[in-house]
Amino acid sequence: MKTTTIYILIISVLLACSCNKLDLTPPDQPSTTSFYKNQTELEMAVDDLYRIDFWSNDDETYTDNHWYRGELGNAVTFGTMSTQDVNVQNYYQTCYNAIARVNSFLANKDKAAGNTPAAVITQFESEMRLIRAYQYARLITHFGDVPFVTKTQTITEASNNIRKSKDSILQFIFDELDFAASNLPSSYPVPAVKRLTKGAALAVKARTALYFGKWGVARDAARGVMDLANTGVYNLYPSYAGLFQKSGENNPELIISIPRDQTQNVYSSGTIVQDFLPRNRGGFGARIPTREMVDAYECTDGKAIDESSLYDFHNPFKNRDPRLTASIVEFGTFWLGVGYQPHPDSLTVYSLVTNRLVKNNDCRTNAPFASYTGFLWKKGIEQSWVDKLAEDNDRIICRYAEMLLTYAEARIELNDIDASVPDAINQVRARAYGVNVSQVTLYPAVTATDQAALRQVVRRERRVEFPLEGLRYMDLIRWRLAEKALTRPVIGLPDPARQDRSKWPFPGVTPIDDDGIADYSGFGSDVKIVAQRNFDKKRQYLWPIPDIERRVNPKLSQNDGY
Repeated sequence: MKTTTIYILIISVLLACSCNKLDLTPPDQPSTTSFYKNQTELEMAVDDLYRIDFWSNDDETYTDNHWYRGELGNAVTFGTMSTQDVNVQNYYQTCYNAIARVNSFLANKDKAAGNTPAAVITQFESEMRLIRAYQYARLITHFGDVPFVTKTQTITEASNNIRKSKDSILQFIFDELDFAASNLPSSYPVPAVKRLTKGAALAVKARTALYFGKWGVARDAARGVMDLANTGVYNLYPSYAGLFQKSGENNPELIISIPRDQTQNVYSSGTIVQDFLPRNRGGFGARIPTREMVDAYECTDGKAIDESSLYDFHNPFKNRDPRLTASIVEFGTFWLGVGYQPHPDSLTVYSLVTNRLVKNNDCRTNAPFASYTGFLWKKGIEQSWVDKLAEDNDRIICRYAEMLLTYAEARIELNDIDASVPDAINQVRARAYGVNVSQVTLYPAVTATDQAALRQVVRRERRVEFPLEGLRYMDLIRWRLAEKALTRPVIGLPDPARQDRSKWPFPGVTPIDDDGIADYSGFGSDVKIVAQRNFDKKRQYLWPIPDIERRVNPKLSQNDGY
């Protein structure tokens, strides 16, 4: 097999459509009859499914971690999801477009058998079956029972599909991932480093099993990835902040990541970038962390803020888990060359760019639309975003830290707790503190062995380890916490004229319940409700089958409440 870099393979497909919406429709029958006739065409078909369109975790705005000022309400967190929701429709159709392409490949791959080594065809087949399994995993986690298609279909056949039990599809997913894990290599030569591997198949299996409470399957699949780590395939990257930067794009913690590159027109630009940037650096401060996200980080003694004597609500960044300041801009520090201080009386800040004081546009006294919570994201953002008003960081889908916490959670839920459980959590936690897991006096090492206590620990750990990575939404869904977390208001700072300076930045210690959910109801007018979430627990744990699909195929049933 050629070792052409996956960057080039993906980009070559994207270049032709970088200025327009990607056409995700599977090839029609005439084209498939003349394609797949050699190794090059097989490889092109596989590589086309590595596009970012087919790979994503959930939007962070669906959670209590993140809020977007420019969006009055998304359908998930504001309870407006319907059968005609465009995002739901696109999600559903994109998954099935990928599945259709895989089915076409599998039906036609043997056309190249006469000129392509059998081992190469098997590897391509394994990648495709992994991709199809991943798409079905995305579908059943969001929609429940869905149409199940494993062969190419005519329009007539497709219009007669019915929904199949998610449990039977789940078993199919596991079987497909087992095939992929058995036939894919653990790693590739450097030029092809971004291709799907044995570890990727195991990771998708572990995540999917976790989401459906198949604890034994999740434990074993995650353990398989950990075994690969023991042979040197994976490792936690020493710098938590660094692994999300351009410099960390090929680090050994990444299991699945999708390349992006501005020079090849695979990147984000304009408003979506500016929404994350401070106003002092040409941004809007509109996509921001919630107060709940900030309050979720423990203190350096390993206790929640409402339990720790180290917590100072007047200085909320002090004595906190280092992932807080790695992920969220600390008040009174320089960020992207300019001091960041949202205090209502900080009308000027110092700019390292101009070497002088400048008007502080990240203070709402000067700029009413500056961050409503006072917080800005730092995770994954770097100077190039400002310089180019563009970002092309690779998209991380899955990394080794997730497997460690998956392994720990699965064994906790099985109540099969031994030393390997706190050790897995401690590996992730120690890395956050920049120390070795054995240096237990230098970070708040987990020592608990009680199931309830460890469940609380691992859930908190997932939240502060993975913000902005799209994992929080499914955690809220599977833990059945969405009905609590997503019915509470988004809390911001009072308007400057109403801000009691003696209570800056917050009037007291936030109560945090056993589920890690913050309660701001006791702070009255010392906080401001900037948005009211709404989540209907009777229907929203599943998404609706899109109306357009049911118009084409009336045999498709609908989820309750839609």
